Amino acid sequence: MKLAEALAERGELVRRTEHLKVRILANSRHQEGESPAEDAAQLLSELTLALDRLEVLIRRINRTNSIAVVGDGTVTDALAHRDVLRIKHKVVSAAADAASGREHEHRYGPRQLRSELVYVAALPVSELRATADDLAARIRRIDLEIQSVNWQYDLAEE
Repeated sequence: MKLAEALAERGELVRRTEHLKVRILANSRHQEGESPAEDAAQLLSELTLALDRLEVLIRRINRTNSIAVVGDGTVTDALAHRDVLRIKHKVVSAAADAASGREHEHRYGPRQLRSELVYVAALPVSELRATADDLAARIRRIDLEIQSVNWQYDLAEE
């Protein structure tokens, strides 16, 4: 199985466990004399099997990511770098929005009266937007490199 296939299965298992959780909670109690729509104990058994499989996949994916080479490092290194770039992109974009007044149009817009306070940007909005665009492009490149590697490597054994 390729790493990409394992990642897809992991995603499906995560969705399945969330769905099972909702069904378990919906059928955990019922009125006396009534029957629940589904057997909550059976659903819990299904959840346990899905979580056991998910744990095995996560371990194998993590092992594979730590040995799969992408660029000058491993997939694990690339994921860490991408995560940090995403955080930086979010902060830079939020700073640009705040400096441009987009967050609070009513507070930062033009004055209605001469006595109203005027807000000015403390950061260079256009430079921040350019930086955010550059960060987004770098994130996309890393994502593409990781996706390519995901189809090249077989999943590590248990």
